[in-house]
Amino acid sequence: MLTTPGPGRASARFVHGASRRGRLRWTLASRIFALQLAVVTLVVVASAAAVVWQVRTDTRRDTTAIVSDVALGLAASPDVRAGLSVPGATTDPAQAGVRAGVAAHAEDVRRATGTDFVTVMDTARTRWSHPDPAQIGGTFLGHAEEALAGGRVVETYTGTLGPSVRAVVPVRAAGTSATTGPVVGAVAVGVTTRSVTRELTAQLPVLLGAVALALVLSVLGSLALSRWVRRRTHGMEPADLTRAWEVNDAVLHSLREGLVVLDPAGRVQVVNDEARRLLPGGEDGVVLPPAVRRLVEAGEEVADDLQVTDDRVLLVNHTTAQWEGRQVGTVLTLRDHTELQALTRDLDAVRGLADALRSQAHEAANRLHVVVTLVEQGRDAEAVRFATAELTEAQQLTDLVVADVADPAVAALLIGKSAQAAERGVELEVEPGTSLAADLLPARDLVTVLGNLLDNAVEAALAGDAPRWVRVLIAAADGAVQLRVTDSGPGLPAAGLERAMRRGWSRKEQVLTRDGAHGHGLGLALVGQVVRRHGGRVEVVEPVTVDDGGGTIVVTLPVVDLPMEAPAVRPAAAGAPT
Repeated sequence: MLTTPGPGRASARFVHGASRRGRLRWTLASRIFALQLAVVTLVVVASAAAVVWQVRTDTRRDTTAIVSDVALGLAASPDVRAGLSVPGATTDPAQAGVRAGVAAHAEDVRRATGTDFVTVMDTARTRWSHPDPAQIGGTFLGHAEEALAGGRVVETYTGTLGPSVRAVVPVRAAGTSATTGPVVGAVAVGVTTRSVTRELTAQLPVLLGAVALALVLSVLGSLALSRWVRRRTHGMEPADLTRAWEVNDAVLHSLREGLVVLDPAGRVQVVNDEARRLLPGGEDGVVLPPAVRRLVEAGEEVADDLQVTDDRVLLVNHTTAQWEGRQVGTVLTLRDHTELQALTRDLDAVRGLADALRSQAHEAANRLHVVVTLVEQGRDAEAVRFATAELTEAQQLTDLVVADVADPAVAALLIGKSAQAAERGVELEVEPGTSLAADLLPARDLVTVLGNLLDNAVEAALAGDAPRWVRVLIAAADGAVQLRVTDSGPGLPAAGLERAMRRGWSRKEQVLTRDGAHGHGLGLALVGQVVRRHGGRVEVVEPVTVDDGGGTIVVTLPVVDLPMEAPAVRPAAAGAPT
């Protein structure tokens, strides 16, 4: 959860029950470290065992290949084949030299190849050679039947030298084919398993060193990962994290204000239900309106700032979220002030009307005193002319508005604004061409647009020279309702309309605040809101003649199902602006 703690204030942790009876409490980082260490140890040990088994298998396979090659080479030796081919050489004492020559040759091969034994035997399995001279003349221990039948034997067998890996191949008679001739004996070549184990043991230091290095690196990596987890979770345990999530989720859903959290790049990260209601949806959850987006991009913190979107008036707070001195994002809170602003405008209108009525009552009392005095002086005709002149002037405006403006809210607004303007010394004239049927547009939107245009026009007229006046024309034609307001003030340049439509522009000052967004004027911004919602347009007509006044603002609002030809309206009075 993003927070904005004050300087030197640490965030409080979630507190859970203490460990029972003083037992050691395993932290999340400790559990992760222990689990990783167990997994890594298991993997390393299993890998080491697999490597040892593989090396052992490879060593035995290599040993088998060596003894087979040596046996085949010795079996093909001319001396061995010639010696075993002598008839009765094993039993004839006269052939002792032949047997000794074959034995010497076999020993030379054994020493040259590094094997443990090389045994040459006749078909009766009687040994002619052996590393132990005492074993010469004895019977060969092992399975030689297949070799003496012309095949080959490869096996691990326990003989006079202990367990050994051996190969037994046939020896063919001299002068015959080395592969198909008659078998006159066999050659057995072997390496004891002690030698195989010794060779494997010689490789173990390198293997164990690699295993130890892998284990050390894995432990260091696990320690680094556990510290990273502790740092990223700020020392919080799983129960703390769960509790924090539950609390944050509950708070977000229960807030009556919209909450939007953005990362430093301006991407939306957190949005609560109220913010989704107040803002339009998008790929990131919500789309920030341009007015609110400008606040975020400006980077300054604001409190209770009114911003106007396409359909709402929002009270916006913008603050920077920091953690340990670094910015981690920004936080926006949004409060819906649409209804409140509407009520405030209505209250202001009522107050203005009440002030106007109070002033009119005072003025009427004064006029009544004049009439009474004239009557008392016997000047009855002058009293009647004075009284009827005031009544006729007021009745003309009422008759004109009521006859041509069928929407009662708009008609009441025009009459009320006329009284308010007169109270302030500004003449509000409803042009004769004014005509508006009922129910063409929502009355509230028409009142918002027309009321704010008239208020700004009166302010502009007060800023100009006498005579001060405001003219309004309302017409419905060509599928739209057009509201045209002209004043005698200094005017608004057409180039400044876009800025004036932003929140913060005020007719009272005719200027924008420094950043063009944080002033107090809402009138034209609310007009722009209604215009955008209806897909209409706002234009500024530059003055052409003196009678055109300081300038004219024209608002056009499309109307669904409005006939293209509107009812005929009365022509505008001579000299009135069009």
